[in-house]
Amino acid sequence: MLQLDNVTVRFGGVIAVNGLSLSIATDEVTGLVGPNGAGKTTLFNAISGLARPSAGRIVFNSVDVLKAPVYRRARLGLGRTFQVPQPLSRLTVHENLLVAQRFATGSIDESRLREILAFVGLTEKAGRDATTELALSELKALEVGKALATNPKLLLLDEVLAGLETVGKRRFMQMLKDMHAKFGVGILIIEHDIETISNLCKRVAVLNFGELIADGTPEDVFRNPAVIKSYTGADHA
Repeated sequence: MLQLDNVTVRFGGVIAVNGLSLSIATDEVTGLVGPNGAGKTTLFNAISGLARPSAGRIVFNSVDVLKAPVYRRARLGLGRTFQVPQPLSRLTVHENLLVAQRFATGSIDESRLREILAFVGLTEKAGRDATTELALSELKALEVGKALATNPKLLLLDEVLAGLETVGKRRFMQMLKDMHAKFGVGILIIEHDIETISNLCKRVAVLNFGELIADGTPEDVFRNPAVIKSYTGADHA
């Protein structure tokens, strides 16, 4: 269980996340949505250790991780991807996964890496240069593969489907469903596509100006007047 209690993140005079409290189970797929600038990625950065909250608590599986370094959070089972893929320069696809696994677990399990490569469809590209020889969909798959290599209990996915065409999105969405079932990993996903969120998630949390404004089923959330107003700026009649 990931427990956020009154988490606030400031950048100078700007409050990016404002007193947010939220619980995320590690056996579910949960959506995190909201308009641009709502604080979603900043919240991911706070959870994963890339941003320091000015107030609040972040507890993962009963461990207070607020002051823990990034590697410690990874070893506890918190994994993440980035909206813009970040392959390690001048390393192959396989080496990217190997580094991620070593960083997060302190050891190497080649059989696990082969399993992950096969799962994300990159076995044939394992020896390719990750920064120069992969298409966008393959780079997205590598992001997921690197995160899986850290043996996460909860995986934070930051717009992992962004930039993919419709068929590619649907294939990737199925891969995420299969990943949840096969590896038993919980997922918290930032995504703007309502169809994707509605198909993937039984629960959706909505941020606006750094505050939680709705939390419930996709059907209830996307009918919520406050959510509609946050996207359109107009009241829903």
